Amino acid sequence: MNKPIRNRAFTGTALALAASAVLTACGGEDTPSSDTQAKAAPSTKAVAVKDPVVATFDGGLYVLDGESLKLANTIELPGFNRLNPAGDDSHVMVSTDAGFRVLNAAEQTLTSVEYEGAKPGHVVQHAGKTVLFTDGTGEVNVFDPADLKGGKKPEGRTYTSAEPHHGVAIELTNGELLTTLGTEEKRTGALVLDKNNKEIKRNENCPGVHGEAAAKDEAIGIGCEDGLLIYKDGKFTKVDAPDDYGRIGNQRGSDTSPILLGDYKTDPEAELERPTHISLINTETAKLRLVDLGTSYSFRSLGRGPHGEALVLGTNGALHVIDPETGKVDKKIPVVGEWQEPLDWQQPRPTLFVRDNTAYVSEPGKRQLHAIDIESGKKVTSVTLPKSTNELSGTVNGH
Repeated sequence: MNKPIRNRAFTGTALALAASAVLTACGGEDTPSSDTQAKAAPSTKAVAVKDPVVATFDGGLYVLDGESLKLANTIELPGFNRLNPAGDDSHVMVSTDAGFRVLNAAEQTLTSVEYEGAKPGHVVQHAGKTVLFTDGTGEVNVFDPADLKGGKKPEGRTYTSAEPHHGVAIELTNGELLTTLGTEEKRTGALVLDKNNKEIKRNENCPGVHGEAAAKDEAIGIGCEDGLLIYKDGKFTKVDAPDDYGRIGNQRGSDTSPILLGDYKTDPEAELERPTHISLINTETAKLRLVDLGTSYSFRSLGRGPHGEALVLGTNGALHVIDPETGKVDKKIPVVGEWQEPLDWQQPRPTLFVRDNTAYVSEPGKRQLHAIDIESGKKVTSVTLPKSTNELSGTVNGH
């Protein structure tokens, strides 16, 4: 789970601005006549949902069928909540002010499984393991998502950072744990632990370290304010940005591609920089390419397609499908109206969630959610929900 730097009890979400075709930052109330208004299912126990998609709204969660986008159930949950896949075909991690909670999205119920701690942060799935990082405590929890099916809290590995910070961790196939270094005031790099949590590698040449992504052949990238740090085959390699300040804070990887997709910001003084360039980092050659999309995007605009395509949801309303090898924009798929990223990261904005060949895109200003076939570029279906949504995620097992 990658997100922008912030001061609060975790990373955020948001929406857009409005004016006719442009969205409203607080979410519009208009209901397009071409779509049927979705109605919440009764609170009785429902039939299990296949490939569920989950969206947050102010006061709860919507659980939808991943194919039809039919609203299966509405779950009340006050507060600002964040979503991430839990790593199997049934569950989604929900970040609340009190910690990580496990939602059985297939059965549309919040389970009793909880990882308590202030400022629950990044959630990472890799090599059959799910890793949670709690910013307020520096605690790392690693578990096998298959163990969630029993309804009990899985047994797993734990590690506590030297100091609490906004961090991230990932466990590799060989059992090594890569986790960030830092304090609440300053983040400097990453270290690697063996299976017994003994430090074996360290690199502190990554100021402002933020976010992670895994590329082909298990090359792990973590973002820096001056480029990206790669960990592969037991070695750290720094990829320098072309600018003195070239922040890559959010990344997306693909097992089929050696190239990571990242954002790219160059103004350390900006209240909110709305970048138009994205970064493509080749983990085999340690080379970085910048691509100007001609439109801005947000930290919740990045994704990867089934063949490693780089996907970026632009504020021009289009989903940009990019060849990571060449940086060429192969196609622009119109999805939503024009929008602008709000200053407050917790405010809703159009959001991208990708699973298999389907790109799910929210349009909070119209209270809509769309499903797009990435290969054909066609809109498969859309739904209008009772309330404007914010976060968007779903299950990912086998995807």
